Amino acid sequence: YAHIMHEAHLPIAAFGGTFLMMVGLTFFFDHEKDIHWARWIEEKAAAYSSIKGVEIAVVLVIMMIFSRIIAGSDDPALGAAAANTFFYSAIWGLLTFLLVEVLGGVLDRSQQMLEGAAKGGLGAFLYLEVLDASFSFDGVIGAFALSQNLFIIAIGLGIGAMYVRSMTIMLVEKGTLAQYRYLEHGAFWAILILSVIMYLQTLIHIPEVITGLGGAALIGVALWSSIRWNRRHTPA
Repeated sequence: YAHIMHEAHLPIAAFGGTFLMMVGLTFFFDHEKDIHWARWIEEKAAAYSSIKGVEIAVVLVIMMIFSRIIAGSDDPALGAAAANTFFYSAIWGLLTFLLVEVLGGVLDRSQQMLEGAAKGGLGAFLYLEVLDASFSFDGVIGAFALSQNLFIIAIGLGIGAMYVRSMTIMLVEKGTLAQYRYLEHGAFWAILILSVIMYLQTLIHIPEVITGLGGAALIGVALWSSIRWNRRHTPA
């Protein structure tokens, strides 16, 4: 299994990197977003979010740049084949994200039109499953960026399904995201950096330690920034 995953690393990295990049960019290219952590970058992204499909355009440009770099390898035949594999896998990652978004929007609209009639029924069930699958999909793809060992991936996803899910529910119930205003930003920056790393892994080898600690460090810095903001803006 490790050998099969290693052989399929290029399409996995292209597909997963594109999907995660769309997840991250969709969060930052949001005109309703009024809280900014990396202020200069996030304010610019929010300002350009009024342009429809701007995040798709950004991802397509990055896809074309990387496919050209991959095509310019020492062996033209192998480079062209690898570039085609990368590009088509990336396109499928983009289409998968868009299909999840469209399906979620359709089910959400149907639920609103029924004015609660579908609550607890098939419509609400499918809508929640789409949302849940989209987040779970991020975790599955992200696991490939951290390791290609099948057992490590299985253990990690098992922990995610049990421990992290319970912890997430607890954070939502206690309003932790509202209390630490930059924590969500750190998570999406980690997703965005992870997508870039997956793209870079099609060209060079990046140690798994850097990939794992980079995301954890971003979330840690976001938490620290949130605590500092709370201390400055909380009355004595």
